[in-house]
Amino acid sequence: MRERERGRERGERALQSQILLPTLPFSFAIHTQRMIGNPALSWHSNTTYKPHDLSQFSKTQSESSPFSNSQHPQIQLRFPEQPTHLHCSHTRIVKCEALNHCPNGLKFVRGRKLLSELSTWGIGGPCNYFVEVSSQTQLVHVVRYCQEHCIRFMIVGKGSNCLFDDMGFDGCVILNRIEFLERIDSNTFRVGSGFGFNRLGILCSSKGLTGLEFAGGIPGTVGGAAYMNAGANGQETADVVDSIEIVTTEGELQRLNRMDLKFGYRLSPFQDMEDLAAIVAVTFRLKQLESARRSQIEHLERRRNSQPLGERTAGSVFCNPSNSGLSAGELIESAGLKGRRVGGAMVSNIHANFFINSGGSTSQDMLELISLVKEVVYQKCGVQLNEEVMYVQPHCNILNPNRDKSRPL
Repeated sequence: MRERERGRERGERALQSQILLPTLPFSFAIHTQRMIGNPALSWHSNTTYKPHDLSQFSKTQSESSPFSNSQHPQIQLRFPEQPTHLHCSHTRIVKCEALNHCPNGLKFVRGRKLLSELSTWGIGGPCNYFVEVSSQTQLVHVVRYCQEHCIRFMIVGKGSNCLFDDMGFDGCVILNRIEFLERIDSNTFRVGSGFGFNRLGILCSSKGLTGLEFAGGIPGTVGGAAYMNAGANGQETADVVDSIEIVTTEGELQRLNRMDLKFGYRLSPFQDMEDLAAIVAVTFRLKQLESARRSQIEHLERRRNSQPLGERTAGSVFCNPSNSGLSAGELIESAGLKGRRVGGAMVSNIHANFFINSGGSTSQDMLELISLVKEVVYQKCGVQLNEEVMYVQPHCNILNPNRDKSRPL
């Protein structure tokens, strides 16, 4: 009898570890007049990183809830008595309720997916739920389901340009695999937001199209590049954007024309958009140039010689200051910080604006290194650096607190 009961309990735990998402009725609403907002993250000032204060959360989650996270007891999930709606760019924070039904072929992995596996830095703890989407339809299903059930969610692409917390994420992480590529005409492409930006740059330049040569070697996605307005070598993503399609936190699709979108240096209107869930597609309009492929190869070669491409990094950590005359990397190097370590986190000896996970780095190691570099550069050079990378906390309520608001879009 005891063996039978143990077998039944093991079966129930196995079923709980894989949950399917239910089919949801929906209609695509394309709004061309609404604009502004997607996902980004940032560090928390120069102060020493401290454990998250959970005192504001008074209602401990029920053991029967699929969010009880029994596999990771060190993470105690607590939620406020009343629903809290706090938006942090690509993360929706709301009161969390039990996931009751589920399905439509989309599988949720419960409590077993580590965010370190989704990050180019290789840092990050477990998330409560994990699901992959490969189409706009699937993404809308998941966003609407999370919205209906008050589940906090976050959408991830290649996991570059961000730092996940060691405690993980108290919600659902949605991996963006929307990777379609449509050629509208000889110079225009409509591309899924999960498509590799590096891959797109190589593809376009090999066809004699200019505008995305700089994308070669950038380890992000098309959606991430549009969100951050990625750029290099005098080019940036916004230069060749024709339109951008997004899904809102209410599960609606909107198409935004370039003329309605204001970009700046590593800035986009999506970083402040309150109802943005994710960018789902970008249409690029390029120009013919026979030398595009040669330029792209030259860009990639310079990148290989000047950046630690074989190491675990998140790309540039800081934005280049607008009026110092020196890049962030040059300032960090002039402050004598190349090779500086905090635990497993290290400033690269090749490019000082790249911080490396040299082995076993925690998120706190990286946060303390970033804080140290900012403080020393300010003391020695009189320049306040602003992070380009983004920081995701378990109970995140703002992703980009240190964005330089003085730089207009």
